[in-house]
Amino acid sequence: MRELKTRFGLILVGLLTSAGCASSQAMGLEAVALTPEHVAKLRSVSTAKISPDGKLIAYTLRVPRRPFEDEDGPAWAELHVVDAGGNSRPFITGEVDVGAIEWLPDGKAISFITKRGKDEHKSVYVIPIDGGESHRVVSLETDVEGYSWSPDCKEVALLAKPKLEKRGKSRQDKGFKQEIYEEDWRPMRVWIAKPDEKDSKPRLLELPGSASEIHWSSIDRRLALALAPTPLIDDEYMRRKVHVVDIDSGKTLAKFENPGKLGQIVWSPDGKKLAMISAEDIHDTQVGRLLIAPSAGATLVDLLPNYEGHVTSIAWQDNDTIMFLLDEGVWTTFGEVRVDGKDRKTHVPTGKMVAGSFSLSKDGQSAAFTIENPSHPFEVAMMSHGDKGIRKLTDSNPWLNEIRMAAQEIITYKTRDGLQLEGLLIHPPDEQQGTKYPLIMYVHGGPEAHERNGWLTSPSLPGQVAAARGYAVFYPNYRGSTGRGVAFAKMGQADLGGREFDDLVDGVDHLIQIGLVDAKRVGITGGSYGGYATAWCSTFYSNRFAAGVMNVGVSDQISMFGTSDIPEEWYLVHSRKRLWEDWKFFLERSPIYHVGKAKTPLLIMHGKDDPRVDPRQSLELFRNLKTLNQTPVRLVHYPGEGHGNRKAAARYDYNLRMMQWFDHYLKGPGGEPPAYELQYELEPKDSDNQGTKD
Repeated sequence: MRELKTRFGLILVGLLTSAGCASSQAMGLEAVALTPEHVAKLRSVSTAKISPDGKLIAYTLRVPRRPFEDEDGPAWAELHVVDAGGNSRPFITGEVDVGAIEWLPDGKAISFITKRGKDEHKSVYVIPIDGGESHRVVSLETDVEGYSWSPDCKEVALLAKPKLEKRGKSRQDKGFKQEIYEEDWRPMRVWIAKPDEKDSKPRLLELPGSASEIHWSSIDRRLALALAPTPLIDDEYMRRKVHVVDIDSGKTLAKFENPGKLGQIVWSPDGKKLAMISAEDIHDTQVGRLLIAPSAGATLVDLLPNYEGHVTSIAWQDNDTIMFLLDEGVWTTFGEVRVDGKDRKTHVPTGKMVAGSFSLSKDGQSAAFTIENPSHPFEVAMMSHGDKGIRKLTDSNPWLNEIRMAAQEIITYKTRDGLQLEGLLIHPPDEQQGTKYPLIMYVHGGPEAHERNGWLTSPSLPGQVAAARGYAVFYPNYRGSTGRGVAFAKMGQADLGGREFDDLVDGVDHLIQIGLVDAKRVGITGGSYGGYATAWCSTFYSNRFAAGVMNVGVSDQISMFGTSDIPEEWYLVHSRKRLWEDWKFFLERSPIYHVGKAKTPLLIMHGKDDPRVDPRQSLELFRNLKTLNQTPVRLVHYPGEGHGNRKAAARYDYNLRMMQWFDHYLKGPGGEPPAYELQYELEPKDSDNQGTKD
């Protein structure tokens, strides 16, 4: 059985790799193993927008900064344009941060948000498609964080926070920088600007609450947007409601009772209807329902009721048809449905692609996608009416064609209570029948997320880097994951650390039972809720795991509620009970309650400025384990990082430390922790630190 599955995994990688991306073996080149240094330079397409006429696709390319060469920071975001033949042109490149790209309605230019030259704040820029420099068209006294063009391109709606009052600014300059927690916030406001009128000042719309998701109607002077009571993250997550407002008066024309979490909002071409991606109810963990209603206001209707998957992206093909991307298990489906919920069609079925988002041409006959596969991160792809399938247009990391990729396989297994689950397994290269391998299990966060059959390697995902070192790497979609409908996603609610984490151990047992994994050499890692899973499996289930790497994870459910910026979201879609209703439950579902069982060497890493999971969650677990002194433990803080690392140096360092820890405890001598000083292969050889050893 294992031999058959391994062959399938190899075939799968080949099918999902475009014809223009031959493997190193096929090219007659010596195979190269993927390393952390390779991961540090991976580029990835983040957004792809097709032009109104369907002939060109504008896309943003994330280009990592080079550790030790560039000033440290997050990846640059460049603007490129590719045509249907795969001919790509750079438009704005280098040390730039281009965001929120859109085609102007007339298709003659591309707009975007950035901060350039002497700009004090992020502004809206436009660059002509037929040549010429980009130029700033509108700016405010604070950063522009979103925008939407009028149909005639003469006006633009802007999202930005109000300027700090002069009195407040002068006080700050004198040292009065006190923060009144969750009260001194500034809401996101909406301005209307006329870029062509130089003396015209942007006009503020007086709207209640904090705004997001603004979209100008394609036919008149109405704006669809989301309003939350406050700009607090909890309200943004759980209490945004869709409104339609008159742009001239700011009067609310319609308000929709979309429940819980909210995703995309899209006008129909004739302006008579609104479609949106929403949660099913206030306790639904993730957006994924396709809802529709007349834009004048009415009850929202679910066009795909009881669908056992999640809608991720939508666009109107015409006034009566909506096209969509659906997450189904580890795959993505592309299809359409009429506004009455009938005549649903599938254009790209399950098992053919993994896509992140899409956009449609004005006539609805061509679509641009961001797609990934087990051998490549996200790229631009295209499909037009009559095409047999999706065509990949870009290749942002051509050097990956020289890398030997390990086989990636979809596996299924049953849990102890009979639930059928899916996961993704990356096999060790040159796998030998009868040989048992060390395993690294990566647990995704959320848990309202899931792993798809795409690219599974990053600074925090061991993926192909670990496989190249002889590990099996496992990504389970445990109960509570998305991609299988609302009921499945709710299965972990009110059971923190319970059956959802039993699922992880059951997955490991499956891999042990088929003869692939050495039961004594199993490691676990993950971030956020996956960090919670790592802490749980390193304490409560410590007898099953030989090493753990925990990132921005939860260790104390009692203090989590009081120190996180999402206490209401945590209650509504996770715990489903309050602390004071069941103190014992929250105590017993905390990894620190089980530290006495801990025998798993644990590396803990955390952004020092994390607002979601307070860094003290990591400190609590570290301090208890350190005091007990039953197992090795190390805590690494990343100053200036939040809920996950964004800057190049921290991302590279994290990847090295994670692999060093696993190599030491799953393949190496174990015992005392490895030296905390690292050898950075990207560091110039004449550096003062060139003599540092692991």
